[in-house]
Amino acid sequence: MTAMKKVEIYTTMFCPFCARAKKLLKEKGIAYTEIDVTVDGAQRDEMTRRAKGAYTVPQIFVDGEHVGDCDYVHMLDGQGKLNHILGIN
Repeated sequence: MTAMKKVEIYTTMFCPFCARAKKLLKEKGIAYTEIDVTVDGAQRDEMTRRAKGAYTVPQIFVDGEHVGDCDYVHMLDGQGKLNHILGIN
């Protein structure tokens, strides 16, 4: 049995891309920590640093590794690669 991976998603309020990414994670049964950067400049700066310059939301991390934004995780899912990254058999 694989240990649960730590998933973090940086979001803002009223972001349709954030909602799509969270929906995908929920559909896969993945628990995640949501970090709302709507009004928190320090958290947004941390997200941008961790995402190597990416400043749009959402930004998704798995076990501390940057995975990407909403479009990228959906692309990975379409290619059958997201489950492996998330630790789903």
